[in-house]
Amino acid sequence: MTLSESQKKYLRGLGHALKPLIMVGDRGLSDSLRTEFESTLDHHELMKVKVRVGDRQARDAIIEELCSKAGALLIQRIGNVALLYRENPEQKKVRIPNS
Repeated sequence: MTLSESQKKYLRGLGHALKPLIMVGDRGLSDSLRTEFESTLDHHELMKVKVRVGDRQARDAIIEELCSKAGALLIQRIGNVALLYRENPEQKKVRIPNS
């Protein structure tokens, strides 16, 4: 799924008030964390993830791995916080305007 810039802007606006629901620490991505991430993303569709690891490359690698394995889109990353989106076709919570 690809989103236009106006759709991403809309999601950034929705995500502004959100607090991080998942926090990744120095231990990285464990199986239980991945399971919780999948469950939370299914329920919320749009969520923030806080990644507190050593350096920028490690942080970006973890965010990329989360996105690729879950089929989520990175909407925005500011510092240690990433805003991720994945549509849940069975239970839509976020209505994205067409372009």
